[in-house]
Amino acid sequence: MLSYIVRRVLYSVPVLLVASFVLFVGVRITFDPAAKLAFSQDPDAISRYKKSFGLDHPIVIQYIRWIGNFVRGDWGKSSRTSGDVFPMMTRSFGFTLQLIIWGVLVSAVLAIAVGVYSAVRQYSVTDYLFTGISYVGIALPPFWFGLVAIQFFVFTLAEWFNLGSKLFYFVGLHSTGQSGINLDYFRHLLLPVMTLTVQIIASWSRYERAAMLDVLGSDYVRTARAKGVPQRQVVFKHAFRNALIPLLTVIAIDAGLLFGGLVVTERIFSIPGMGRLFLDSLQTGDAYVLMAWFVVTAFFVILFNLMADLLYAVFD
Repeated sequence: MLSYIVRRVLYSVPVLLVASFVLFVGVRITFDPAAKLAFSQDPDAISRYKKSFGLDHPIVIQYIRWIGNFVRGDWGKSSRTSGDVFPMMTRSFGFTLQLIIWGVLVSAVLAIAVGVYSAVRQYSVTDYLFTGISYVGIALPPFWFGLVAIQFFVFTLAEWFNLGSKLFYFVGLHSTGQSGINLDYFRHLLLPVMTLTVQIIASWSRYERAAMLDVLGSDYVRTARAKGVPQRQVVFKHAFRNALIPLLTVIAIDAGLLFGGLVVTERIFSIPGMGRLFLDSLQTGDAYVLMAWFVVTAFFVILFNLMADLLYAVFD
């Protein structure tokens, strides 16, 4: 097992390096960090800027220098704010990480529960009900669901019950002067997590239902039933863990991609996470922030795929 883990980790390193190089070249071609000096009165300003930051060297040399600085924590300076990219990224990452942890946790628990129940009670009224709800959830655009959720849970409920204050909030993750995990935090967190998870729960539950039905129809499960093994033991000991294996790949890929930023969710609820940072940097052509953003996203996609490979042996 240890040798397998080492091999998988070693395989991931060149994949990350190739991905970072491709992303570096793409950003360099698309966005020129010296473009902000195009209207400078000094005709030599652009050439001096490129020379001072090494932009006059071949692209391979630029990449080698950039990746060397990157691993040491020097991610460059933002052309938009003139601040260091690293603290900007870590701050945005912290907000996004909170949403991902709660979103993936809630989605996994509910999706697995719904998927297993639907498979065990196949073609029942409840199965048809969950199937219909899941199709509706998949079809709901997150931006539309988020706006509707704000209107209903923040304003409509307050009007119905004549409340002096709102039950839930929709701006940021804390009220002014508040911090930490408390009631105020969860009142801010509910709506963003709902918006994030509505489609995820719907799709993951369908994957789990299909995987569970496939395992329940296998020979070893039929043999266990023929030998008189209780239904609960057949479902949870013999079928459940193996049915999780296909879903692991989906969860790993989706969770890894979420680290790139929840653009819609963070935009609607004014959360300064990775998605909002990406949009702001893209609109202003902030090359150093974009390069760091892409590499961080690629890292987590590769990391979560690696974790899925390692967990296969545990659940099988």
